[in-house]
Amino acid sequence: MNGLRLTVSAGVLEEYVLGGNSMLVFDAERSSESPYVERVWHSHSEGAGSFLSIAESRWEMVITRHRGQVSLRVRGPETRVTPACYSADFEWLGIRFKLGSVMLAMPASKLVDGGITLPNATRTSFWLDGGAWQFPDYENADTFVDWLMRRGLLVREPVVHAALQGHMQDRSLRSVQRHFLQVAGVTQNAVRQIERARYATLLLRQGASIADVVYAAGYFDQPHLTRSLKHLIGQTPAQVSSYSQSVQLSFLYKTQPLAMGTLEMSPT
Repeated sequence: MNGLRLTVSAGVLEEYVLGGNSMLVFDAERSSESPYVERVWHSHSEGAGSFLSIAESRWEMVITRHRGQVSLRVRGPETRVTPACYSADFEWLGIRFKLGSVMLAMPASKLVDGGITLPNATRTSFWLDGGAWQFPDYENADTFVDWLMRRGLLVREPVVHAALQGHMQDRSLRSVQRHFLQVAGVTQNAVRQIERARYATLLLRQGASIADVVYAAGYFDQPHLTRSLKHLIGQTPAQVSSYSQSVQLSFLYKTQPLAMGTLEMSPT
């Protein structure tokens, strides 16, 4: 019978799907010194299986390696949960960018619930901005991002961070909402709902009771929590908490819900 073993190491929730030959392992994750990057993570597969790709408020670059083949995909924010499959012997490197980081040629607003795979130049490089770039690895991901910035391909929009912190009193609410959506690809309220659901999921996986999670994550009541998790995570709180009913989720690291900022949280 399949089971699920969960551990927390260096702030990352590591999930191992046990049973048969299926195992998707999140090997490592780290924060970054780059002002553009939220997290860098690495995972690999042992056997073939499936998982739930949960909602994600940030865009990211994912480098996939499989039996000598390498590719780089720029993925946008995900506004809902999506079932996904994996095959054996895959490796993934993810660079998760901070809210407000913008790839000028591929803005997040054009990638929501989708992405773009960049063409390969050689077996070790890909095409971007008319030139060949070496695929980054876990150790040099920050250097790679720094070069993107130096070439003018990656910029920061400080208005997004200011809006999340509620420091936009000099601008109209409608102006802030419009600019935030243009930069981040999703609304400020959607970002908070997604991050809150991910935080609630982490608490449930760590053994917190549903009642405690409702309070800690700022939900109105248990039905509110249930609606949120079913839409954004793909499971009810009871399913997330239960080893026998739970399935593997995409990368989920230790996090906190965002501050309320300038917009009120909707009850949906």
